Amino acid sequence: MGTWMGAVSNWSMFIWCFCSTMTIFILIVELCGLQSHFPFSWFNFLITYTCYAALFCISASIIYLTSYIWFFPPGRSQDHAIAATAFSCIASLAYAMEVAWAWTWIWLGLITGYMATVPGLFKGLEIFMACVIFAFISSPLLYQHQPALVWCVAVYAICFLLAVMALLLNWCNWDNSLPIPFPIFQLGLTLLSVLLYASALVLWPLYQFDEKVDSQPQKSRDMSCSEGLTYYLCTWDQRLAVAILTATNLLLYVVDLVSLTCMVFGGTKDQPRGS
Repeated sequence: MGTWMGAVSNWSMFIWCFCSTMTIFILIVELCGLQSHFPFSWFNFLITYTCYAALFCISASIIYLTSYIWFFPPGRSQDHAIAATAFSCIASLAYAMEVAWAWTWIWLGLITGYMATVPGLFKGLEIFMACVIFAFISSPLLYQHQPALVWCVAVYAICFLLAVMALLLNWCNWDNSLPIPFPIFQLGLTLLSVLLYASALVLWPLYQFDEKVDSQPQKSRDMSCSEGLTYYLCTWDQRLAVAILTATNLLLYVVDLVSLTCMVFGGTKDQPRGS
């Protein structure tokens, strides 16, 4: 309806299509009773997907609203964009209600799940933050001119894959097949991620906002931000968003590292297995 333009719209459309497709798939699996045919804990998969769907729909609603809708002049296109955002908010609420329902069962002790534990929750948030970073660095023009910035992108990808690996190991019940206890394995992955993200937190702002390396410390100097209203986020805003998200994810990793350290050296039992 003339409301699908730019990277923000592409990202939002992908989220909505993916969530609706996955929800239909889950509905078919449960109606046909096929849960036992999967090589992983269905409940762990279900609560993980629902948490991510809620987070992504909320982020899509906020970003689409704040950076896209206001660029439309009053009229039919703006009305359609507002309607899409409203339904995105409703979907976010529905997913959040399902998450609350699942966690209620977990807290009552009726069922267990990795995503309801502290390590699982942090891994989920770390993966989510990485996905949002990927959305903002979708244009190679942001980083391909500096090797240090390419390194930062590699850091985001490596840490994302490490967190996904930890999640998949628990999903498929392969965590006990490791030569070391799973909490120690997670501790090593998290420590490595903290070190990598710390380097990205230093290099990304330095090579994006420091005049000494031909960067643009002020938004007014960015030509993409001086062209008036546009369907695309200006480059300086994307650079700033990535810097903030990098700091936020590093904080998550640090808190996760402290939590895992207390678990490993404080004698806390391993997280419950999904059923």
